[in-house]
Parts: sequence; structure tokens; C-alpha cells
Amino acid sequence: MAADVTASPSHCPPHGRDLAVRAIQCLMAVFDTLGFQWNRESVPREVPRASLERVVFRFRRMLPEYVWDAGVLEGNPFTFPEVKTLLEGVTIGGRKLSDQEQILNLAESSKHLIDVVKNREFTLEKATFCSLHALVARNEALEWGHFRGEGLETQFTPDVALGERGRFTPLATEPGAARLNEVFASGVHSLERHVSNPFERATAFFLFGSLQQFFFDGNKRTSRFMMNGVLMTEGVDAVSIPAVRAAEFNSRMVDFYTSRDATEMMAFVLDCHPEVSQIRQLNPGLSAVGDLPNIKYFSLSDSMKQPGPQADSSRANEHTEGEKTQPERGAGLDFDPER
Repeated sequence: MAADVTASPSHCPPHGRDLAVRAIQCLMAVFDTLGFQWNRESVPREVPRASLERVVFRFRRMLPEYVWDAGVLEGNPFTFPEVKTLLEGVTIGGRKLSDQEQILNLAESSKHLIDVVKNREFTLEKATFCSLHALVARNEALEWGHFRGEGLETQFTPDVALGERGRFTPLATEPGAARLNEVFASGVHSLERHVSNPFERATAFFLFGSLQQFFFDGNKRTSRFMMNGVLMTEGVDAVSIPAVRAAEFNSRMVDFYTSRDATEMMAFVLDCHPEVSQIRQLNPGLSAVGDLPNIKYFSLSDSMKQPGPQADSSRANEHTEGEKTQPERGAGLDFDPER
């Protein structure tokens, strides 16, 4: 069972204080491993739970809405009625085939997640992550179904455009993806060992996958599917980011990329949960989504060495000599965080 890390040293007896200090050290290690941190006061300790069958049923029932919401986050022009019509097997005239395929990929990914969770086969591991990505980003990403560097392309490192805040550059693509695999294994191990709260573990993985950019494209979409897999496996309802909140989602993701602070994004995801009102009743002291803070800029390599917004914004565009780079579509202002 994963160890909880919520103890406070000032409220523990002498022998308990040592355990609390150790727990805090473990949490700091989790932050270092994932590449970001968050204020745990923004995370609910109690969430409504139901049977696996019930949460899967609810997710299946909301599938058209989930697909449409996810499509809007990617800048897909399909309307909700068009999504429902397409999922019923009727093609939509006047729409690009690429937009149609993206919607169908999201639907197939959703159905795959339902099957895996329903059969109690969902696990927070690379094989699950890659199987979902193979459906999410099929015919859209440069390569799909494996980490950057594990296929034919071993040099291209994608950027994420952050609008006026510059660009975010993840770890470089390398042949074999040894570093990415190491980061993924360490991150998952830390989450499973030290973060017992399912909502916290799920949202942390979503942001972990979004930050580290394990794939050439489709990282946020695939990581949200993984988040919902964790939630449903624990009997917690899945979360869909409403289409009407796409601009807010994009703005907060830009903030997350530049600050490495997940507090606001975790609060935002909670605010999108279908049982948010009940969750707040169960957690009366829970902090709500606040205003976006001021941001400084720094690159991933800098943040891994010294967490916190320390480096100058000019570092965001530095690349290793000889490395090929190309921006992904923007993470913020154009409704197209990552394709």
C-alpha cells in the first residue's frame, strides 16, 4: 500500500515527528522525480466512491460529451451534435478527414479505456500508457504507441508553444529513449509508493505526462485518459474538461509549464469533477481555484537541477547543438495545446 505523506511534524509526538519528517522528505523526493510540485492543501482527502461498474457506466454514458470536450481542447471544429452523429456511424459533410479521424480516435481510446478498466486490467504502467497513445494519436503524431526515440525518429525534439510566454522544451529525444524511460519509471514508482490519495495520484500523473512529453504528440490527451483510468479503478468518477472552459484550461496549462507548480491545475481539474459540490462538502477547508500568479520562465533542464522559477526566459529556446527541434502547436492561446 502506498505510504501517505500528509503528516505534520509540529503535531506529532517525538517518535511521530521523525516519521513526519521522513514523510515530508519522501514528498520532496516525489516532487523532484516528477519535475514539479504542488500545495497538498488544494487536494481533497475524501472523494465520493462507487462500484467499478457504476463509474464505468457513467463514463460510457458521457462518452459523446467527453469526446467533444477533448476535441474542443485540441481545436477540433466538430460540434457536439456532429460528434454524436459521427459516433453513430454517419459521416459529416464539409469537415476535414483529419478532424474526423481525431474525433474517432478519441472515441476509440475512450472505449478501450472502458474495456481495460471494466476487466480490471488497468495499471499505471508504460504498456497501458502506450496502448492508449497508439489509439489517441494514430495517423496524427509523428509516431505513435511508443516513447520518443524508440522508433525511427531519434533526433526530433518537439516544443510546446506557450504564446507570449515563449516555448517549453522537454527532455531531448535520444535513440532508445533511455532517459525518458528512466524518468517515467521513477515517476510512476514515486506516485504508487508515496501518493495513496487516488485523486492526487491521478491528477499528478496527468501533469507528469503533460510535462515530460513522452510522445511526439498527444501527451495531454493520453495522460488525461490515464488519469481517468486511475480514478475509475479506485471507484471515482472520471473527469472531463468542459469545452466551455477550454481557454481557462489552456491558460492554466501554460502557467503550469512555466512555473512547475501544479496547485492551480489540480484545483482546476477538481472544479471540473462531476461531484465537485459533494467533494467540497466532504472537504470544507479545501482551497478553491485562484487567480493565475505572476510567472517567470525556465527550461525543463534547469527545473530538474533546481526546482522553482529561477532561470531566464531566454533559456526556453536553447537546444543541444545538432538537435532538430520544431514547435508543437500552441499550449495556450490558440486552443491547440498539443497535437
